[in-house]
Order: sequence, then C-alpha cells, then structure tokens
Amino acid sequence: MSSLTVKAPPAKVSRLFSFPDPVNEVSARIVAGVVALMALTLLITGWSGLVLVLAYGFVARALTGPTLSPLGQLATRVVTPALGLTPKYVPGPPKRFAQSIGAGLSLTAAILTYGFNNFAAAQVFIAAVFIAATLESVWAFCLGCQIFRGLMKVGVIPESVCERCHDIHAPA
Repeated sequence: MSSLTVKAPPAKVSRLFSFPDPVNEVSARIVAGVVALMALTLLITGWSGLVLVLAYGFVARALTGPTLSPLGQLATRVVTPALGLTPKYVPGPPKRFAQSIGAGLSLTAAILTYGFNNFAAAQVFIAAVFIAATLESVWAFCLGCQIFRGLMKVGVIPESVCERCHDIHAPA
C-alpha cells in the first residue's frame, strides 16, 4: 500500500490565512466602532442584508486579520494613518479569539434570519455583537480577550498559544 503524504499549503496560502501578531489595537477599535454602528443600524432598521456583511467581516478577520476584510483594510491602511493615531500593539491571539466569537454570533444571526426566517431571535445575537463592539471601540475593553484570558487562566487554552497573554494589556 502506498502512504498518503500531506504537504503543507503553499507559502502564499499560509500567509493569506495568517493572523497578525501583534495587532494594532487602535485600528481594531476603529473596526469595532464601525461594527457597532452597523449592528445598531441593523437592530433599528431591520435591514437584514447587513447581517451578511457583519458575518463576512467577522469570518474574514478571524481567518486573515484585516487581509480579506474591506473594513479591516480601510481601518489599517487609510483611517489610522490619516488620523495620525499612534499605534498600540497588543498580542494577536486574544483578538483572533474575539473575532471568532463575533463570527459565531453573526453567523448564528444570519442562519436565524435566512435559514429560519426568525429575525427576532437573530436580534439577540446582533445585540451581543453591538455590546461587545461598543465596549471595544469606546472603552478599549475587549470582551473576547477577557474570555480568552479567563480560559487561559483555567487551562482550557494552553499558555503556549500566547505566552505574552498573562497580561493582555502589556505591550506586545
């Protein structure tokens, strides 16, 4: 019998699906501010198409950081430099974890909206996105990062995932 050999993906693919480490928290907060505004608009107007935009953005940022996220690109390449804001770098793994939570919440909202025609139930998940994004954008409080830290503390996430994450507010 021949053995199956699994090769590593090409370097370009590996780079595409990498997440920045460290992350510029200033740009992350700008993205969170726009996400909060989109979620609030969705909650107020019921424009269900926005749930797909939110879901795509979170999935893109969880998988690739700002690379495949138009909002991430706008924040990192245009808004942050144009405003002359000083970067503040923080470890990447907690931010990726937070983006993954956002992806889960927004995908659940999209499935409820389009798969089950239940926008009322989807609003609960959209409201959670709004709250978390508002906390991040206004007060630099990353709820997903705090959950990440708690999971590290109890051993669910091994320290090897992010050795710098003992203090997620320490410089990266």
